[in-house]
Amino acid sequence: MKHGWLNWTIIAALVLGTLFGELVLYAGAEAIGPDHWTRVAGEYVLIRPLKMLIIPLILFSVVSGVCSIGDPSRLGLVGGATVFYYLATMAIAVTIGATLVTLIQPGDLDAETAANLTGQAEAQYQGSSAATRIEAANEGDKDSLGGAWKNILDQLIPTSAFGEMSKGNPLSVIVVSLLLGIALAMGGDKAKPARDFFTSMFDTLMRIVGWVIMLTPIGVFFLMAWTVGSIGLANLTGPLALYVGTVLSGLLTHALIVLPIILFIFGRTNPFQYLVQVRRALMTAFATDSSSATMPVTLTETVESGGCSKKASNFVIPLGATVNMDGTALYEAVATVFLFQVFGIDLSMGDLVIVVITATLAAVGAAGIPGAGLVTMVIVIGAVNTSLAGRGVEPLPLYAIGIILGIDRIVDMCRTTVNVWGDAVGAKIMTRVAPDE
Repeated sequence: MKHGWLNWTIIAALVLGTLFGELVLYAGAEAIGPDHWTRVAGEYVLIRPLKMLIIPLILFSVVSGVCSIGDPSRLGLVGGATVFYYLATMAIAVTIGATLVTLIQPGDLDAETAANLTGQAEAQYQGSSAATRIEAANEGDKDSLGGAWKNILDQLIPTSAFGEMSKGNPLSVIVVSLLLGIALAMGGDKAKPARDFFTSMFDTLMRIVGWVIMLTPIGVFFLMAWTVGSIGLANLTGPLALYVGTVLSGLLTHALIVLPIILFIFGRTNPFQYLVQVRRALMTAFATDSSSATMPVTLTETVESGGCSKKASNFVIPLGATVNMDGTALYEAVATVFLFQVFGIDLSMGDLVIVVITATLAAVGAAGIPGAGLVTMVIVIGAVNTSLAGRGVEPLPLYAIGIILGIDRIVDMCRTTVNVWGDAVGAKIMTRVAPDE
């Protein structure tokens, strides 16, 4: 994709969408909700076409990538290194978040402000569209550490390959694709027609992705207009400003310092030049607020603009869009500790360690969709509440999440961008392990 004009039109769409949302929608008397025409237009123009491609693209890209790597020992090296990179960077991200929120103390508010926030939290929570999903995640043992592990294992060992595809569970599809790719790679000449089929289908799907990318500026305009129109830029100030600033500081630290250092050391690449090369994927992630929906764009940009190998990208990007959630892990650590601070609940060092571990684990099982971090935050809060109950401390009520619901969309867009940037960095590093020949 060498269309330089497309980058500028996407930037223009971000700016114009922000202005339209603030000056026309938010300033007007019209109520802006999830069914507003700008949200619906952005969904149909950009998000739904991209989501339509996710599952088939995962299937054909992973199978094609595994077959191209060929040697099982090389595949094991790439797979092991990729998983280690993802877990390590998520652990670093969540540690940064826990450290910053502990040092800055954004939830240490005056008594009146804290009382206002906690008093409004339940009403905001019950009136939100996210409440149903959060309550569903809180049922049974899903809010426990064991429940988080079971959630991941259920996806890793599916009962029906086609059933998981129909449900749109990407991690299960990746597992099935890996097994199929390995079997085809070991099939010799008899399996060559099947290998050629998967490669041809992958190339065909990427052509369709290119068509969808051409619609990005239109979709970005509508989505930015709806986001700003429903929240309002003024709401980023006030008692939650320090919380937002803490999250953004952590995300910027991880995205512009930690990941570039890792890329420079292990990828032997100028990190900021590479960041510019894959900017279209990052802008799409910011606007769509979905790492899964952005995956087709990330796959295209890392190869065609970022110079990554198809072998590495076809394996690393689909897996990263599913399990690599640096921004989400960092956000969950900051948000969880912040809510405990607002409710006046002191956390010990042991509680903070629980936050770090569970936020990393919860991020692995998080769906790459808007607001997924709010749902998986239930796991982190539940784990800390269990620790507090053992000491006889009053637990944090689940409705406390209502405090941050109003501004979560803006924060979510930023953490999704960091998630995608982490995937792109992983693809560049693994290109050294699995270059195209």
